[in-house]
Amino acid sequence: MRARVSRPQPLGLSRWLSTAPPRDGRRAVGWWLASLAALVLAMVLLGGATRLTGSGLSIVEWRPVTGILPPLSAGDWQAAFADYQATPEYARINRGMTLEGFKRIFWLEYFHRLLGRLIGLAFLLPFAWFLWLGWLTGRLAWPLAGIFLLGGLQGAVGWWMVASGLVEQPAVSHYRLSAHLALAIAIFAMLLRLSLGLLDRRTAGRAAVRRAAAGIILLLFVQMLSGALVAGLDAGLGYNSFPDMGGWFLPPEAHELSPAWRNHLDNPAMVQFQHRLVAYLAAVAVLTLWWRGRARDEVLHWPLNLLVMLTLLQFGLGVWVVLAGVPVWLGVAHQGGAMALLAAALWTWHRAGPLPPAEGAT
Repeated sequence: MRARVSRPQPLGLSRWLSTAPPRDGRRAVGWWLASLAALVLAMVLLGGATRLTGSGLSIVEWRPVTGILPPLSAGDWQAAFADYQATPEYARINRGMTLEGFKRIFWLEYFHRLLGRLIGLAFLLPFAWFLWLGWLTGRLAWPLAGIFLLGGLQGAVGWWMVASGLVEQPAVSHYRLSAHLALAIAIFAMLLRLSLGLLDRRTAGRAAVRRAAAGIILLLFVQMLSGALVAGLDAGLGYNSFPDMGGWFLPPEAHELSPAWRNHLDNPAMVQFQHRLVAYLAAVAVLTLWWRGRARDEVLHWPLNLLVMLTLLQFGLGVWVVLAGVPVWLGVAHQGGAMALLAAALWTWHRAGPLPPAEGAT
């Protein structure tokens, strides 16, 4: 008898209602999602470098399709430079900049936007292929479609952020910067969460650890948004001492805005203080979880150890950034450390989840 050849099955209702891809596609889809999460991480780091080098306002138009091409002639470069010279940033900060200087900041922002377009393609083309193969079931395809829409929204929010620095002030709104980062973190976390569900089948059934890890994830999210406010207000450039802030626990100027609630969002002294405070809380929460959960479960051993090691590393990077006055490379490393720490917390949360079904169960 001739061997039967396995072919992709049509997407019947039962396959759309199932919770996971077939076994032959699970790892392929999982690694694709992990790769997308890595690309989003690269996007966040490149965005941080763009922000720290003052490159983000160098491109003054949002052309999602035609903008994929950079200036190709001397005339194109002169036109792009003339557009930039009409912005508040050039008038107040970079007046006298040469064309060569403009090109340096242009290319960083250009590659930041180009990477965003490439991520869209890296999502859409495999998504269509896996859907055709029947490897994306309904309960996975719909969340992924939602993530793709969030990616499109992220591009629009990015332009909304840039536009805030092209009118009156030579800097983007720190509120819009925070919204832009929040969306990036959400997309990264969702991609990583889905990939872990497909690639890592080991779970410990530890509900208390899972709840604690969820609390840490929320705390880290708040801390990262706090960091966006610090970046948007250039709050890290002041009070470059530790553990005090210019000789104070909390500088008196942290209360100088009125009404009082504005200090928590618009006052650089208070915003940096809050960022430090949440860092202390996050470190205590992680150390407490590690102490209570250590060496009790082989499944959680590595996630918990990685979580605590990255917490200590990130805390040290944060202190170094403050003392060094936020050099670009160190600021980008600190942002990358925050994303890595979030990933470790998500892994811990995943591993503490309900026990997997018995071998051979569907």
